[in-house]
Amino acid sequence: MDYKIKIEAFKFFYGREQVINGIDLNIPKNGIFSLLGPAKSGITTMLRAVNRLSDIVPGARMEGSILLDGKNINDADVNVAELRRRVGIVFDVPAPLPMSVYENVAFGPKLLKKGKAEIRALVEESLQTAALWDDVKDRLNTPAQSLSGGQQQRLCIARVLALKPEVILLDRPCSGLDPISTAKIEESLIQLKELYTIVIAPHNVQQAVRISDRAAFMLSGDLIEEGANTEIFSNPVHKRTSDYITGRFG
Repeated sequence: MDYKIKIEAFKFFYGREQVINGIDLNIPKNGIFSLLGPAKSGITTMLRAVNRLSDIVPGARMEGSILLDGKNINDADVNVAELRRRVGIVFDVPAPLPMSVYENVAFGPKLLKKGKAEIRALVEESLQTAALWDDVKDRLNTPAQSLSGGQQQRLCIARVLALKPEVILLDRPCSGLDPISTAKIEESLIQLKELYTIVIAPHNVQQAVRISDRAAFMLSGDLIEEGANTEIFSNPVHKRTSDYITGRFG
């Protein structure tokens, strides 16, 4: 199997508090990988560490390594801005920039000094790929805040796509959305996995069942179990995994 991300002996600390307890995890290229677990399992911390957003947290530190295409993302010669272009992240609450729909998607390419024609093409392509183009093509100059919650979340995905990433991290991207908006985002993700490596903290177990290729269950900073979707959800090895996915706790 061809792995995009390899996490090795990974530990994470906020000050003296250890929140991830030395895990090993391999994430394949071009698929949807779900990280499951209740609150305080370390999943959000893990996603932020892969994007190196954890760098900005005072007192945070890590041990072990995270490899992207075999390169340790914490090596001294890694350009963090370029890393965050390659590894985009979308959070649970959509946060469009206070500007138009068009300018939200064009923002990143403009920072990269792309030409106007290339930016226009990137905006349309990204909105198409995020399944939002048909909704907004006639109102690209309207404020992004005027969109519905589901549309704003797809706009945030399009904003990441415009930077041509290799990995997309999603931290419970559907947690505040209605079922119709959730279904549209899930349909988009299933199409996107042909081009990208997607790592998602799903809204719930049912979402992971619907869209995942592989999944891992984390509990209190420990990796309990990892495997193919059919294995994890149909025949889990560990009782704690079974208890979680059947709703006995969490």
